[in-house]
Amino acid sequence: MSDTPTDRAYAAAGIPLEVAGVRLPDSSLARSATELARQAYPPFLLNHALRTYLFGSLVGIAHGHKCDQETLYLACVMHDFGLTSRFEGDRPFEIEGAEAARRFLESQHAMPEKLNVVWDGIALHASPYAAFKSAEVFLVSAGAGADVLGADPSIIPRATLDEVVKAFPRLRFKTAFLNTCADVVRRHPEGAGRTFMRDIGERFVVDFRPKNFSDLVEQAPFPE
Repeated sequence: MSDTPTDRAYAAAGIPLEVAGVRLPDSSLARSATELARQAYPPFLLNHALRTYLFGSLVGIAHGHKCDQETLYLACVMHDFGLTSRFEGDRPFEIEGAEAARRFLESQHAMPEKLNVVWDGIALHASPYAAFKSAEVFLVSAGAGADVLGADPSIIPRATLDEVVKAFPRLRFKTAFLNTCADVVRRHPEGAGRTFMRDIGERFVVDFRPKNFSDLVEQAPFPE
């Protein structure tokens, strides 16, 4: 059995190093990001972030995508920072999370190229635009989508999905996730843009009245 800093750090956190044939990255940057995620997330969101990496990696393997696993991991493990009390704000949660990740990576002296891909992966993970970006950006979106909405069994077989969920239990994810998103919309209604956050706001937040683009055009400071 190996005994590296990553082995010891992840073991101390109760995080398995390898699940479903996918290994967590072995780097000081990945360990630091994981520790920040452990501090920022409630347990259900931490497990979601780790499942996102595993599912994204499995989708990448199935489709033959070549990507930098550390970059993919960083984007996945930090992709919901904007839903946490530590990093939420008035901008869309994807942007708040991407900016939090940027600040962290800058503090770690990460290469600008890696920082930019991580930023895109987080900012676009709830957007269809992710499919037209790099493999890392697409796989953050694919991994998160598989965990929230369900995985294609032809890509991630049920036995593999069960192995991932056993390693990182869902902890009543559906209810906790919807309630968390609704709370963020209540506190920061201006940030609920045209992603699933708007849908959640309209369903769960009393008196949520998002601005309509047609109203903004009509209110523009022009006479016609």
